[in-house]
Amino acid sequence: MTATPRGRARRTVLATATCALAVTGAMVLAGCGGGDDPDAGTNGVGKLPAAKIQANTRAAADAAPAVRLSGTVVTSGRTYRLDMRLKAGGGTGSVTAQGATFKLLRVGEQLYLKADADFWHHADADGGTGKLDGKYVKVPQGDPAYKKFSGFTDKAVLLDGLLTLHGALATDGHHTDQSGTPTIRVTGDKGSGGTLDVSLEGRPYPLRLVRAGDAGTLRFSDWGKDFEVTKPAKSETVDYGRQLPTS
Repeated sequence: MTATPRGRARRTVLATATCALAVTGAMVLAGCGGGDDPDAGTNGVGKLPAAKIQANTRAAADAAPAVRLSGTVVTSGRTYRLDMRLKAGGGTGSVTAQGATFKLLRVGEQLYLKADADFWHHADADGGTGKLDGKYVKVPQGDPAYKKFSGFTDKAVLLDGLLTLHGALATDGHHTDQSGTPTIRVTGDKGSGGTLDVSLEGRPYPLRLVRAGDAGTLRFSDWGKDFEVTKPAKSETVDYGRQLPTS
């Protein structure tokens, strides 16, 4: 057996160790680089321009068969607290305004409103409508209340009026919503025109909207989860006629 000179042996070991360290370092750096990418493993919309993100999320929302919407909407100086489930064929849920809570149910074009006696207190003073207490009251389509409240049950109308940011669009970083879902935030005029958090998991659905001008904050959930809307039983329904009493 031929002996290897000590100097060459030391150089060989050093070269091998240096090579191994370089390979290991490259692997570590590659691993760190992947972990720093906030869009790794997402649906990819976080890499898009703000206008494209808004277009994609609007398309996803329009295509979804159903959604649950909850939060506040301020319109005409009045604050409404909503908890509604919506789909093309109707909607159901509750609305609170000025301390009074009432339920809305729309089946096709027919709208029903259900409230307790306090909601109808003005009407009681005009002659008594105790029969409306806790009943589903059919809202005539010609009544002002139909136009006022049917929009709260109409998915297309409600989303069309809500999913709008005003001013120049920009992205405002990656965030996480209350359920732990990663999101990308889109703003209008640096937030003064509203902010919209869009899901980075699955379809790019809107998850949270802060409306411009302190006009309310809304959360969207249960995208695509169907639910039933059926007409209430006749025993639970009151047909008041052409016009509802003032409430």
